[in-house]
Parts: sequence; structure tokens; C-alpha cells
Amino acid sequence: MAKKKQKQARPAKSFGEALGINTFFQSDIFNGIFGVALFLFAVFLTIAFISYFSTGEADQSLVLDLRPGEWTNEKREFMNACGSTGALLSYFFISRCFGLAAFAIPVLLAVVGLRMSGAYKKLSLFKWFLSLVVIMLWCSVLFAKFLTPIMGDQVYNPGGDHGVFVMQWLENVIGSPGLMVVLGLVAIVFLTYISNETINVIRKILNPVSIITDRVKFKITNMTNEDSEPEAAPVYGDPTPSETIDLTNVGNSPLEIVPDETEENNKPQKTEKPQKGDETDSIGEMAITVAKEGEKADGKSVQGEPDLSTPINPKEPFLKYKYPTLDLLKRYDNDGKPYIDMKEQTANKNRIIEVLNSFGVKISSISATVGPTITLYELTPAEGVRISKIRNLEDDIALSLSALGIRIIAPIPGKGTIGIEVPNTKPNIVSMESILNSRKFQETSMELPLALGKTITNEVFMVDLAKIPHLLVAGATGQGKSVGLNAIITSLLYKKHPNELKFVLVDPKKVEFSIYAPIVNHFMAQIPDDTGEEEAIITDVTKVIRTLNSLCKLMDHRYDLLKMAGARNIKEYNNKFVNHKLKLTDGHDYMPYIVVIIDEFGDLIMTAGKEIELPIARIAQLARAVGIHMVIATQRPTTKIITGNIKANFPGRIAFKVSARIDSQTILDRTGANQLIGRGDMLYSAGTDPVRVQCAFVDTPEVERINKFIEEQPGPVEPLELPEPSTDEEDGMVAGGALDSHNLDPLFEEAAHAIVISQQGSTSMIQRRFAIGYNRAGRLMDQLEKAGIVGPAQGSKPREVLITDPASLDSLLTALRS
Repeated sequence: MAKKKQKQARPAKSFGEALGINTFFQSDIFNGIFGVALFLFAVFLTIAFISYFSTGEADQSLVLDLRPGEWTNEKREFMNACGSTGALLSYFFISRCFGLAAFAIPVLLAVVGLRMSGAYKKLSLFKWFLSLVVIMLWCSVLFAKFLTPIMGDQVYNPGGDHGVFVMQWLENVIGSPGLMVVLGLVAIVFLTYISNETINVIRKILNPVSIITDRVKFKITNMTNEDSEPEAAPVYGDPTPSETIDLTNVGNSPLEIVPDETEENNKPQKTEKPQKGDETDSIGEMAITVAKEGEKADGKSVQGEPDLSTPINPKEPFLKYKYPTLDLLKRYDNDGKPYIDMKEQTANKNRIIEVLNSFGVKISSISATVGPTITLYELTPAEGVRISKIRNLEDDIALSLSALGIRIIAPIPGKGTIGIEVPNTKPNIVSMESILNSRKFQETSMELPLALGKTITNEVFMVDLAKIPHLLVAGATGQGKSVGLNAIITSLLYKKHPNELKFVLVDPKKVEFSIYAPIVNHFMAQIPDDTGEEEAIITDVTKVIRTLNSLCKLMDHRYDLLKMAGARNIKEYNNKFVNHKLKLTDGHDYMPYIVVIIDEFGDLIMTAGKEIELPIARIAQLARAVGIHMVIATQRPTTKIITGNIKANFPGRIAFKVSARIDSQTILDRTGANQLIGRGDMLYSAGTDPVRVQCAFVDTPEVERINKFIEEQPGPVEPLELPEPSTDEEDGMVAGGALDSHNLDPLFEEAAHAIVISQQGSTSMIQRRFAIGYNRAGRLMDQLEKAGIVGPAQGSKPREVLITDPASLDSLLTALRS
């Protein structure tokens, strides 16, 4: 009985559910049948409309004097090809309603039918419905105004009764000029809804002189800055947001573009048939994937309104600071949109297959993804074909295609195919505007977003410097390295407030970063200078060393504040600060991120050596948690410049084109950078397989406009002051030469035990034992001498160890601690 009570009575089925009617109307079968029926009815309606042009006059009297029973057309009096039904529908929609614009009705019915039948599942019915209705109503009025005098007397008006009525009413109210204004305004609004490019076209029409001026400026810029403009770059990976080229079965079948099932990019492409008798006959069609541009964002500004939800706003007192706008950046024609040359794709496909066949390598399928500057051909080898055979044919394929920058990825990670990257003959520039105007960048939650460029699938490629956390950039001269650094700085300027971010720019060449002088007070950090020289952009090697040591001191101070606050990183600390969880009397303050960017790192290493490398290594090892991040760049990627210590602490790597294979191995620990095409073509790696990216291009005039805009905004009146770096006297000893127990090196006690146990007072032993630099090991030895553990220096001989008993050493260390 208990079990029976627990069972709940099932609700009674409705009559439709009992017969299965509800399920049928919701099934794919019903949708398929109804969709096909709608499509066929659209065809029927189109035929009736076309027939009406020649039979409308003959059927006019029958339609107007139609009596009950005559619509069955038993006497065959209606001349319309679709009978009396076609005559009645044509008369109603063309004559009584919309005139020639009525053809939008069967088009809409056909679209709905194709959507319901499942042929095009991702068609936006609302967008199609709204567009076709607007076009139909607008054309109805337009045809009534302009085609009526041309077509003369007809049984129908070109705009229909609707068009005639609306036209006459508007002319009565606002006259013919007003009618033209209304029609033009509706057209502009509708075209703007379809494409944002409409506004740019209108601007060019209204101001054609600016087009000529921009072109002249662009040509002059290209001539003067030819080495700094990137061309394009690619990446391999899944072409998820793009169209895909299926090169399978390439023979006599036409080369076919398979469109992505989205509302955009559904334009038909011409196809070409390869000649018969080719060696490629054994393979079928090649489907070409056109990389689709990422979704653009709305508005002119990248950053939204300031966040006022926290008790303390870190942007105070500069709440009126405005972020740079997108109109400061230049837009290019066909910006980042790949151009498909079917002849080129067909020829490349055939040549690749011919080369492989000539060496006895068979493939079962081939597909291609077309990006802004690179096309990725994916090959599926036949059974029994070794990957190494294809990899060894890299030079032969490059010779056959007569192209530079051929790269073979065998296999493509995560896929069972082999990739061949081939540069496009007509590359497209990837502008900074197209990157920053994407939803991916504007809606990102990254702390320090770096918008680097676009991949082969035309996706915006971004990384978070806060997570990397340090970046190494290398590449030969003129391959886009300086432009890449400008892109990094620009993307941060568009996202961060002056109170949230500070730069330390090191420029040994003295010309690369001088362009950022106008924003020194807003975004720079520097150490106080007693000489009175206000140069926040560092160009002197001596000042570089002082600045790096100052950052080490700031790093230690920030760690002390994190320890007091009970926070693990800068994000937790700042969150506690803005929510009144920290006492200002304890020295707490909001911590801005600090990004150190060093250009020509190789020149600094050749000049200062270990004095530069040691503080950089220390910052790279420890500074991530306190919000200090480094980006160093060099054009000489040798092992003397990029040492093992640097590589170990810089997991993020960007490699532009280099001249030698060994340079690529130094940067990425693998080859590949020597096979890039240059001018912005780069490989990015963060411990995983490298991603090929076309670096975003930001020109000098664009950077100048951005800096001028920021300079005019309210902000700090001077750069952020860094702490004065510790001197040698402060580093473990006071001025009088006595030992200061509070400033001992952290390795002091470990070094003391090592020397007493080994009875070797050698600086080089300390250096090897603790993997530290010679300067620090020498300071450690001086501290040990002051403490009475070792004797004075004896030239090249080791120092005398004065304490031989570990117990005596422990007593001495205890006394020092007290």
C-alpha cells in the first residue's frame, strides 16, 4: 500500500498528444514537408507574376467582373500560365499592392521554405523578413515616382496602388524634393543596418579631396617607413569561424567554395574546372575556406563608463579622463579581408599534388583555408605514407610554387592532417583599428590585454600579459619588431587608465620610444633624478641599471605590503584596497601595473652585461604577483644575448622573421621563424605549439594622434616616482663599515654554513653553489668578512676561513639576529 501511495497519478494526455499530432507538427518531417511546399509555392508565385506582364490585360476584365464559380476557370478564359489562381494573386499583389516590388514576396517565401527544410539552418529569418519588407515598400514608392512616365499606360502601375498612394501623399505634404529626401534617408538607414561601411562610403562621397590626401600621405609614409610596415601573417589551427575549402577529389570536378553557414560571407564565387588528363584527377573537389572577419563592436570608444560600484574608485581624481577613440586609427580598404584568386588556388593545389606524386607520395584529400596573407593547405596522406617524406619535400614544394615562406606543419596539432602554409600573392594589411574595433578586444576581461594581430582564420589574436607574465620579442632588422612593440603599447593605452598602468620604456637607440614623450606624465614611471634631467624614457645605460635596481626595491616593498594585507597577488590586494579593507595609515595604496619594455636588449647586454641581466632575471622570477611585467626585444637572438637564465623566466615568446635556423631555435626552441615572410609575419609561443599571426600595423601618425589625445586629457602632473635604488653601502653594510644585520643578503646564512663546512672561502664557489652573479657573490663575501667568518682577500687565493666549528657559527649567527 505504501508503494501505491508513493506513485503519483500521471496527467491525462490531451487529444493531440494521444494521436501524436503535437509531436508531428514539431518534428523535422513536418518542417521538411512544409518548407519544401513553401519553396514550391514561391516558384509558382514567381511564374504567375512573370506571366502577368503579358496576360494581365487580357485577364483584367475577368478579374474585375469575377462571378461565383468562374474562378474555377472551367472555360479556360484566364490566360495566366498559372490559371485563375495565378491571375488573381498577380492582380492583387502587383496591381493592387506593390507593383514590381511584389517580387520580394516569393523571395521571402523561398527563404522561409529553405530555412524550414533544413537546407540553410542558420539563416536569420528576422533579418531577411525585415530587409525584404523594407526593400519592397521603398521600391514600391520609388517605382511609382520614376517608372510610371517611362512605362506609360499599363494595366498596373509599376509601384502598385500602395506606391501611388504613398507617393502622392508625401508630395502633397512635403513636395517632390521632400519625397527625394525621405527616400534617400530611408536608403541610408537601411544600408547602414546592413553594413557599417555605408558611413565611410558617404564620407568619401561628401569629401573626395580627403581620399586623395590620405592616399598621398599613405604613399609618403610607405616610402619613408618601408621597414616598419607589416604585410601579413598566418596561423594554423581549426578554421572554426571561417569558411572551409575541401580539396578532396580534385580531378575533373570544379573547384568549389563551400560557404560558412552564417548570415554573412554567403557571396557566390566563380569556379573553374581544371583541364582533363591532369595528374590530380585521382583526387576530387577542393573546398576553399575563406577566413571570416571577427564580429565588430559598436561605437567609437573601446572603453565603457568607469566602474563606480566600489567605495574607492582607483581612477580618482581623474574621472573625466577619456580613453582614446577608434577614429584616431587609420582604416584600410578590405582591411584584413582575404581575397580569393581561384586561379591561384587551383594552380597551387595542382602543383602541390604534382610534386608529391613525382616523389611517390599519395594523398587522399586536400583542403585549404584562405587567410589575410597566408593560405593553409591541409593534406590527408594515403595509408602507408610516412610523414617524414612530406616534411623533407619542403624545398621542392617551395620551388614548384615559386613562393617564399613555405612552411610545413607535420602533423597539425590535434588533427590528422599535414599543413602547408603558402603566402598569398595579394596579402592584406591587418590594421590596428580592425583589431581594437572587435568585440573580442572590447569585451575582454584580461587584466593586460595585448592585441597582437590576426590568425590565418582572421580571428583577433590576444594574450594577457598578466598571465604570460613576461614576453621575449626577437627578429631581424626591418621585420616588424618595432611595429609589434607599438601595437603592444597601443592596445594597453586603449584599455587602461593612467592610475591603473605605468610604463618604463628603455630605448638605447633613442628614437624608437621618443614618440611617447607627450604621455610621460600620464603613463610613465621613473626614478628621481638629482641632475634635473626629466627623461622618463630611458636611453642611458647607467640609468637603466639604476631603474632596474629601483624596480627590484619596489618589488620587495610591494611584497611586504601584500604580506601585511594577506593577499597573494596584486589583483587581490587592489580589490581589498578599493573596498576599504586596508588601513591607509599602514602605508597601503593602490598598486598600478608596471610594464617594462626594453628595446635592443642585445645592445644593453653587450654594454653592461651581468649588471643588466641579474636584476632582469630577479624581476622576471618574482615580480609577477606584484604586477611588474617585462617585454624585452632584440634583433640579435644569439645565445650570448638570450641566455638560459633569460629564456627560463620569459615563457612568452614572439619571433619575427630571422635569417638563420639557429636563431629560431634560440627564440622558440624550434625552427620556423626562419621560414616566415617578414613584415609583421610572426610566431607566438607560450610553452605550447607556436601560433602564426599577422601582426597588427599601427603607423607613426596614428601613434602621434593617440599620444596627443591622451596628453589633452586630465591626468597626473608628473611621472610615477620609483624608489631610490639601494647603494653598495646600503646592501649589507652601513657607512662606517660595520655590519648591518637588518640588510644582510637572504643567502647570508646559507653561504656561511657552506663555507664553514667546506672550509673554502672562495667567491667563485659561492657563485657556483647558489647560481648567482659575481657581483652578488662578492658582496656576500664582504659581508662574511665583516661578520668575522672569513679573512681578508689574498689575491687569487681563497680567503682563510676563521670559524672551523659549525656550533661556533650558529652562536655567531644567533648573536647577529639579536
